[in-house]
Amino acid sequence: MEFQELWDIDQVATYLGVPKQTIYGWRTTGYGPRGFRVGKHLRWHAATVIQWTLGLANET
Repeated sequence: MEFQELWDIDQVATYLGVPKQTIYGWRTTGYGPRGFRVGKHLRWHAATVIQWTLGLANET
């Protein structure tokens, strides 16, 4: 099994340069990097967030 670093919402917001509320909004509309719940906490695989960001760069 490969180890993947998990980010919390603060880390995702910092990396993307957006407020946490923006990420919450994205989740309700299905936009943004795919996150998941660990108990009551939201988490993202760092690689997923980075890959999503790179995909945005390829759309332009």
